[in-house]
Amino acid sequence: MTSASDTLRVAAIQLTTGADAAANLIAAECLVREASDRGARLIVLPEKWPSLDVTESAPAQGPRGPWRSAACDWARSLGIWLLAGSILESAPEESRAYNASVLFSPAGEAAASYRKIHLFDVEVGGHTYRESATTVAGAVVATGLVDGLRVGLSICYDLRFPELYRSLADRGADVLVVPAAFTETTGRAHWEVLLRARAIENQAFVIAANQVGQHANGTSSYGHSMIVDPWGRILAEASDGPGIVVADLDLGQLAEIRERLPALKHRRGDVFL
Repeated sequence: MTSASDTLRVAAIQLTTGADAAANLIAAECLVREASDRGARLIVLPEKWPSLDVTESAPAQGPRGPWRSAACDWARSLGIWLLAGSILESAPEESRAYNASVLFSPAGEAAASYRKIHLFDVEVGGHTYRESATTVAGAVVATGLVDGLRVGLSICYDLRFPELYRSLADRGADVLVVPAAFTETTGRAHWEVLLRARAIENQAFVIAANQVGQHANGTSSYGHSMIVDPWGRILAEASDGPGIVVADLDLGQLAEIRERLPALKHRRGDVFL
């Protein structure tokens, strides 16, 4: 178990995923390696980093598909924990895919996996999104252990549903990860405030890796990937364009906040379900 005096260096990667999946993998690998060179132990990729859509040239893939295999190889070769944002995972006996996130260990093993529970079916910014047309919703809350820290998994639109994050906190999450392709319109209005709220109310660190800029499918992502501490302070925030942000998570601070303001212990489970 990680001691309270330790720190964990983490990184969030910001990408502009394009139509060429092979080029997207090259861009992601370069930034993963840069983050590793900067000492990050846990690195988080954004949502759908290899491909935003299921297409003939970028079909949904199984456990041995090239996207997942690439992330596995990077984790193993660099000796890091890698949250492979999300990929489009084939669903047996389904024409649709799962939007799935996998946490890889330094040994290249899948330490945890999560399928996005809340699907983005909205009309915003002059664009209609119907994620459920191509994606099957997951139904399982998921966490994994990273060097003794419990990490809670989520994806993008999940950020608007605080009950998921409270469920992750109930499972002992110290860190919440949010790979995303949060839109330009909604991101400008809500991205920061939602991330900070999830950190504050669950007294946990938040690592949010977002897509950025204009995509080939006509959508735009907000960027501003960030790392937030349990007090709601932004430790690092990305500028415009692809890149990485790195921060050291002070685990002693996490323990101190939870001890001095024990809000999680004060919950009235006898009143609220």
